[in-house]
Amino acid sequence: MRQNNTLTKEGVTSQLTPSFEHPATLTLDPPPQGKLIVLTGPSGVGKGTLVKALLERHPDLHLSVSATTRQPRPGEVDGKHYFFLERHHFQQMVAAGEFLEWAEYAGNLYGTPRQNVEQQIARGQIVLLEIELVGARLIQQTFPKAFRIFILPPSSAELERRLRDRGQDSEEAILKRLRHAEGEIAASHEFDLQVVNDTLESALAKLETAILGQG
Repeated sequence: MRQNNTLTKEGVTSQLTPSFEHPATLTLDPPPQGKLIVLTGPSGVGKGTLVKALLERHPDLHLSVSATTRQPRPGEVDGKHYFFLERHHFQQMVAAGEFLEWAEYAGNLYGTPRQNVEQQIARGQIVLLEIELVGARLIQQTFPKAFRIFILPPSSAELERRLRDRGQDSEEAILKRLRHAEGEIAASHEFDLQVVNDTLESALAKLETAILGQG
């Protein structure tokens, strides 16, 4: 240090002036915020097509993998398409509260493992979860911070056309799906956002704005 004399009314006083520089201010970007996005809607509305397109356009999005007790189909990979579990293992996870939601369809159990979703969100990931209405309602209770989106068809006639064009169901099954869709569509007001899947590009743009803030 060096001594610096300062003149005042009382005379000469001395003070010590430290010779150091102020460090540069470091600005850190805030960590990315992870979140859970739930998409639901009636069968045939195009949920799967929209989710696939979102993942292709935005590879940083993470698709939640469900668990099931059904047998793998040809080409399905454990941990990629589903987590394939024995029924007793699935039931143990239910008892331990390890699912965000679960249900039984056609004799098989399906559910969303809580740990995988929470780990991805903690890493700042945006997690997409495509599920049926029953599961989406349960998510509201088990994970209230989730942003829930309902995909709507442009009309009942268009939904019927899409179901028939898939060529996967019998006439009886199609009519059953359409009747079921009426009740599901009536519940769309329960969700944070409703998106009409009139055209793929239009619906995708709305989803991107809601999920990623992109127009």
